Amino acid sequence: MNWLISLDHSFFQLINTGLSNPVFDWLCPLLREKLFWAPFYLFVVAFSVLNFGKRGWLIMLGVVVAAGLSDLTSSRLVKKNVQRLRPCNEPAFRETVRLRADCGSGYSFTSSHAANHFAVAVFLAGVLGRLSRRARPVLLAWAGAVAFSQVYVGVHFPADVLVGGLLGAAIGWWTSVTFRRFNLLPTPFLSH
Repeated sequence: MNWLISLDHSFFQLINTGLSNPVFDWLCPLLREKLFWAPFYLFVVAFSVLNFGKRGWLIMLGVVVAAGLSDLTSSRLVKKNVQRLRPCNEPAFRETVRLRADCGSGYSFTSSHAANHFAVAVFLAGVLGRLSRRARPVLLAWAGAVAFSQVYVGVHFPADVLVGGLLGAAIGWWTSVTFRRFNLLPTPFLSH
């Protein structure tokens, strides 16, 4: 188990310190902010509602359910039971961290940012049907950029975002399957 922690620390240092550059120093803190993504969120709402009316609101309900379940699982269940310190709070490690955002006082494993964004990305990819061939790479790149930024700014280890992303993806997939099973989605979204 110590070799896994050592590997995680090595990858953290590679991303947090080894990839340091002015562009990432400026961009990565922004990628973590909700307001930065507000235009994207508004686009998803407008696209869904304008194209599918009342049923478009069911897509938004699915987004809220996927993100809510992901956040609850990551923050309330996993973090509270694992209690892994953030890199910027870990006494033996924090001196080497290049902190580019507020460290926060909560625990690190799993990353709720990664879990929530992957839950939404996979849910939307799962319900978009034919459209998802074009949207899927964009949605996964969006969630991946948010996850990467968590490590780059110094508040999460790579394992935190990797497992958080997998947890969120599983919840997003489950939510999309459940919505399709109960026929809660607009018909064009169901055709693949």
